[in-house]
Amino acid sequence: MPVLDDEGLPLHYVVCGRGEPVLLIHGLGLRATSWTFQIAALEPQFRLIIPDLPGSGRSPPPREGYGIPEFARSLWRLLDRLGKSSVNIVGFSLGGAVALEMSLQRPEQVKRLALINSLASYRVDHWRKWLEAWIPIALVRVLGIQATAWLLATRMFPQPWQSAMRKLGALMIGAASAQAALATAQAALRWNASERLDGLRSRTLIVAGEHDYVPLAEKREFAARIGAAMVIVRGSRHGTPFDSIQATNASLLALLTDQVFAPCSWLACDKPTDARAALAGTMAALRQIGAPVSQNSSSLKAITR
Repeated sequence: MPVLDDEGLPLHYVVCGRGEPVLLIHGLGLRATSWTFQIAALEPQFRLIIPDLPGSGRSPPPREGYGIPEFARSLWRLLDRLGKSSVNIVGFSLGGAVALEMSLQRPEQVKRLALINSLASYRVDHWRKWLEAWIPIALVRVLGIQATAWLLATRMFPQPWQSAMRKLGALMIGAASAQAALATAQAALRWNASERLDGLRSRTLIVAGEHDYVPLAEKREFAARIGAAMVIVRGSRHGTPFDSIQATNASLLALLTDQVFAPCSWLACDKPTDARAALAGTMAALRQIGAPVSQNSSSLKAITR
């Protein structure tokens, strides 16, 4: 895994594929390997740059505290070092906040922008948002990161056939540093780009799970304000890149190859019949995070049963 010396701190990242550059930014508590299900679809046509954000995965915490603008500047320094003057950016959840902030910091350098289950502000302005923001923070403080990870993964992947994905999600989130996850979550709650959206120049796509934490009406309003295309994934919850692999990949490829979207497109969440493909991807993801699994091993059976 290559490492950038980012102002005296290592920033770990993965580079794969060939073609026009695409930066993939993971969500809260995740790492570069959380894009496993998108890499195979994108790397034949695009050069993928996939970092561990500061405080996530193998990248250590920042010295001067956590912040969405600081994360964005760190990733711009990475792209500058790699010689990428123009880039496409995809962000999931908190990674969408970083992606949007990057697009506002250097609007002329971001050609296309995809935001998956993300908004222009995470500030609490409704009691439902207060619950979504502060209950997980309280759970981490009381129960610890691993128990909270199981609860979050169970909520994201509740269907019986999603068992393998649920266990993978719990493993990924549970491997995060509790201190870093709490600091990153609080940084997101301080961030607000709502008053700067007129500076956005990217061709933008918003991908929204039908049952995500934030109501679809708010995402429709966001899309209309910035002139973005919108894809709603029927049946999906917050973990759309995981529970709707085909819909996510098709949407990203359509944006990155300049296909025309309907004003508001509806796609479907993965079905139980897609479980075999999801399981194959889960095996690859488990190997990437260091789980010692093989197709016939008892550890694989324990993870996927």
